[in-house]
Amino acid sequence: MYILGSDHAGLGLGDFVKHYLESINVGVIDYLPKDNNRVDYPDFAKKVCKEVLENKGSMGILICGTGLGMSIAANRYKGIRATLCLDGYMAKMARAHNDANVLCLAERISGIGEVESILEAFIYTPFEGGRHTQRISKIEDFN
Repeated sequence: MYILGSDHAGLGLGDFVKHYLESINVGVIDYLPKDNNRVDYPDFAKKVCKEVLENKGSMGILICGTGLGMSIAANRYKGIRATLCLDGYMAKMARAHNDANVLCLAERISGIGEVESILEAFIYTPFEGGRHTQRISKIEDFN
């Protein structure tokens, strides 16, 4: 299950991501704004992160203009490992080495073709475990 949210600056890409996930038969819960009126990204990051933390095995996708605000807000939640990915390689490494559970995207930076590559890498790359598990546990110990 993927939990999807954006602010007003990420709404167009959010609609694309929702349709992409549905086209590959991936379940999606949609916390997208209903229109282009200004909203605050921390409110949507909170909704998505709380849902990810409450639903074991789910993943989040957050979108804003640059992806920066969403990644900063999301990483405030213990147990969330959010990462801004601008290409497929970043998404692959975020999953394989960092066990990222929230993907942050940038509508004003990434084109649709690149976003498809990012989504594919994030969705289909498993966490490698091993030495990376110990590193992640050290992050989880941060106060």
